[in-house]
Amino acid sequence: MQNFNFHNPTHIIFGKDRLSELNKLVPQNAKVLIAFGGGSIKKFGTFDKVVDALKDREIIEFGGIEPNPQFNTLMKAVNVVKNEKIDFILAVGGGSVIDGVKFIVMAAKYDGNDPERIFLKGAASTGVKEVVSYGTVLTLPATGTEMNANSVISYKTGKYPFSTPLVYPIFSILDPTLTHSLPKKQVANGVVDAFVHVMEQYMTYPVDGRFQDRTAEGILTSLIEIGKKTIDEPEDYDARANLVWCATMALNGVIGSGVPQDWATHQLGHEITAFYGVDHAQSLAVILPTMMDVRREQKKDKLIQYADRVWNISEGTTDEIIDKVIAQTREFFESLNVKTRLSDYGIPANGIDQMVKGLEEKGSTSISERGDLTLDISRKIFEMSL
Repeated sequence: MQNFNFHNPTHIIFGKDRLSELNKLVPQNAKVLIAFGGGSIKKFGTFDKVVDALKDREIIEFGGIEPNPQFNTLMKAVNVVKNEKIDFILAVGGGSVIDGVKFIVMAAKYDGNDPERIFLKGAASTGVKEVVSYGTVLTLPATGTEMNANSVISYKTGKYPFSTPLVYPIFSILDPTLTHSLPKKQVANGVVDAFVHVMEQYMTYPVDGRFQDRTAEGILTSLIEIGKKTIDEPEDYDARANLVWCATMALNGVIGSGVPQDWATHQLGHEITAFYGVDHAQSLAVILPTMMDVRREQKKDKLIQYADRVWNISEGTTDEIIDKVIAQTREFFESLNVKTRLSDYGIPANGIDQMVKGLEEKGSTSISERGDLTLDISRKIFEMSL
């Protein structure tokens, strides 16, 4: 097992009917900005419950944070935070809202005139030492951002990640009942997103991280067991509760500590989303099966382990087992009605050039857990994903 540091300060409040606890969690004298996306939190009553729980605090709204949060929109929120002297931000929504708030709380404390530096040059380059305090109310299980220090911001024609311990949420309320009204497509995307988050930390090479491997395999198996059920039966509390917790545990640092990680599927997927507007999880469902195929030699040991422990596939030659488990993974995504080919989303072969160029512009020219995935290999993965 590799050396690692692990620290996660986020307080999780999990279960039914927990919104009333906001009154204890948010400072009593705080001026609060409630940040959210579209109108669903108002349509289904979540917004009113949040406001009621905050009692007599002064509240300002900021809505309209997009899926794949846009820099220009977030800067409008930054100006509100500064002008209104906001003390506390409450992010109510899914991964995009929370990712956006992570940028907002940093940018509001940055004195420079180039806040895009946060994600273009790295958060540490800003010299910011503290951020605006914030917490979250999760309404869409998928990204795990409610319990980590990561964010992805859309800027011009690209998606840019940043990470800093400064942006761990102080708390996150995870009430599975708040997700019952989600459209089936969003729930399916959440299952796929969580699944691929685990795979990016698991599908590398063995380092005898037994706890990490078994925990990762447990999350993957659970998602396979409850994935279709929680889409078809949204008010089955236990199925949905397991999805919520699996998605959080998939990317809160536990299974990735002490093991190699490979975020190449995400890096290629970001280009699909940036240029063609494909949902993030859909882009991952396209790339992951091909990534496992193209990288079968580098990931051979883990592919065999994954086949045996997660899918109970153990008979045949090494290549036959790998072929079967890749097909099984693709079939799982398809069973959730998440398509797995670029052509399914209308992306033509002549679009690959701009996606490869996007990788090059971001410096993603030697990626993967081994740093040996070149632009030529990325091109091959795109081509085989058609």
